[in-house]
Amino acid sequence: MPQPTSQPGPPPTSQPAPGEAPLGRLLRLMAELRDPARGCAWDVAQTFASIVPYTLEEAYEVADAIERGDLDDLREELGDLLLQVVFHARMAEEAGAFGFDDVAGTIADKLVRRHPHVFDGQGRLLPDAERPRDPAEIERLWSAIKAQERAARGEGARAQGPLAGIARALPALARAEKISRRAAGYGFDWPDAASVVAKVREETDEVAEALAAGAPEALAEEIGDLLFAVANLARHAGVDPEEALRRGNAKFERRFGAMADRLGREGRSLPDCDLATMEAAWAAVKREEGGLSGGAAG
Repeated sequence: MPQPTSQPGPPPTSQPAPGEAPLGRLLRLMAELRDPARGCAWDVAQTFASIVPYTLEEAYEVADAIERGDLDDLREELGDLLLQVVFHARMAEEAGAFGFDDVAGTIADKLVRRHPHVFDGQGRLLPDAERPRDPAEIERLWSAIKAQERAARGEGARAQGPLAGIARALPALARAEKISRRAAGYGFDWPDAASVVAKVREETDEVAEALAAGAPEALAEEIGDLLFAVANLARHAGVDPEEALRRGNAKFERRFGAMADRLGREGRSLPDCDLATMEAAWAAVKREEGGLSGGAAG
């Protein structure tokens, strides 16, 4: 005798319900995608750990859209990044830990708590006359509040150290900048950018010494010191090292492609060219860029 089967409910719809807000629609769609019976098998199979690479990738794609000044693409990439937040929140809700509203509420509370120079304890805006305007004073206040929060969470002795709370998952260059900025907040810093340039030169000399000595481990360590010094130089110069390196990457890609095109117009391909030929084409590309920009190209 056949067993009775449950009647299927109404099929999910991608269209907004009457009066449904965009965020509410997004949360509903994510819940439907994660439905074990009727959702997407790929979405259902994901875990917090498995979508971390996508979360990081979407953050970088937001940065790329900003770098290119493409606001239409930025709108789409911000949506992709928001989806990652919604995805994590949905999995946490399924586990009975927290939901999206808890995420939004937590960050709203944190904004109020970390901006006592803007809001009172109830989240009301302070009168203009009561607000400090010095960015350095505001940054010191921010750092002190974050230190208090770490202590209040009862983190372990190692986590309560002076450099605690700097995410280890950050790209190494960005983390170097944050570590050095935190240390500078305690007064452990070079007096000016020129002093950091001298440190970069010193580290470069030490790289050369390790290279000449044929010591791979020492060479890797010295290159790490050099990169850390460069991150400090960027901070002193008011430059985001990650953004600067992205621009450097883009410039190299652009020039390398232009070099290949130039050689191609001359009937030559990269694999068939020696280094001297490629360097001559590279120099020509740089000269052309300098002429177009009205200045010397780096």
